[in-house]
Amino acid sequence: MKPKGLLIAVVLLAILGGVTWWSNKTQAEKAKTPADATTKLLTIPDDQFQEIKIKKLTDETLAIRKENNKWQVTAPKSMPADQDAAGTMASALANLNADKVIEEKAADLKPYGLQIPTLDIQVVRRDGKTDHLLIGDDTPTGAGAYAKLANDARVVTVSSTTKTSLDKRPEDLRDKRLMTFDSDKLSRVDLAAKGPTIEFGKNGQNEWQIVKPRPLRADGSAVDGLISKLKDAKMDLSEPDAAKKFAAATKVAVATVTDAGGTQTLEVRRDKDKNVFAKSSAVEGAFKAPADLADALEKSVDDFRNKKLFDFGFSDPSKVDLKGVSYVKSGDKWTANGKTMDNSSVQNVIDKLRDLAAVKFVEKGGGQPLFEAAVTSNSGKRVEKVTITKLGDQHFAQREGEPSIYELDGKAVEELQKAAAAVKEAAPEPAKKK
Repeated sequence: MKPKGLLIAVVLLAILGGVTWWSNKTQAEKAKTPADATTKLLTIPDDQFQEIKIKKLTDETLAIRKENNKWQVTAPKSMPADQDAAGTMASALANLNADKVIEEKAADLKPYGLQIPTLDIQVVRRDGKTDHLLIGDDTPTGAGAYAKLANDARVVTVSSTTKTSLDKRPEDLRDKRLMTFDSDKLSRVDLAAKGPTIEFGKNGQNEWQIVKPRPLRADGSAVDGLISKLKDAKMDLSEPDAAKKFAAATKVAVATVTDAGGTQTLEVRRDKDKNVFAKSSAVEGAFKAPADLADALEKSVDDFRNKKLFDFGFSDPSKVDLKGVSYVKSGDKWTANGKTMDNSSVQNVIDKLRDLAAVKFVEKGGGQPLFEAAVTSNSGKRVEKVTITKLGDQHFAQREGEPSIYELDGKAVEELQKAAAAVKEAAPEPAKKK
């Protein structure tokens, strides 16, 4: 073999040997450290959390404490906590894993920002044990941060998400709700806005009704919408002069709610620039609030009145009296005057009755009576009777036992009359084959 060829062969053999050595080394390393291996830092059962204290690089201290299964902010001052935000912080510590071990025995913590940590976190457990976690500088890539347990020599990295979930301000953790009532246990709601004060209360069927300024049927969905808006109203902490601006703004509405825990009041104001501010008896201070909160409260009694003529809704009536004819349901069949009626034609009448609604409320009706209608529903417990009259081109209706006058759409009344005229007997059943 020529010297040049021999040299090439030797080089190739060396390269091959190196590749084989590197491959064997890599396989050995994989055998020592499985790809799914993790380094556990903390394991804290949810029922063991009692207090989380975090001291920042700026010497600010944030603390939350759990009592009766509820989180409370205790430092820098005592205030109710946002349970979801506090729970997220606890979750970040409950099962904390390191992304990577950087140094097994770190002699110098300064390069990692751990000598004076960015976050000095202590978790006090109910069993008396304390967990102490230090989080320092971000890693060069920004994907994580250096960390260590105070009693562990190892320096590790944790995800940037973990650091972010723990690096919070008091404003991030405080309960931002302006009212803290239990909507399931409300017994009364008062609203003073446009016109006289409106009081809502529950009737025997646990439905909202207007009690004041006079007893009226309420639109349950409208009342529920008002309650939801009050329940979801949150303070906007971005305005430092909220108290001063609240004092100078014009009052829009005052809402008062009463539940099993007592009464809470919310006053809402709006300034000349359409900014909205609110002050609640449930929390100290005045705050900027969403503009749609004022819009939801700036309403009159007519905005909450039930415009539907009948309350039976989508429950199946058991009896319908219309124009002197009684339609009675037996099983899945409708009968009238001893005859079986066509179900679809009777159902069409029921649909038209269900859809009858006021275009507006008026003080006076009058005119000649057109017909009476009565609907029995709720297993016979609800009977609603209505008289419909006509004066010129106007149609009016009045429910039995109520003073309210409903002005109806003339076309809807005509369609109801046509549907009533179209009710027919059921087709005879086909004769059975012998």
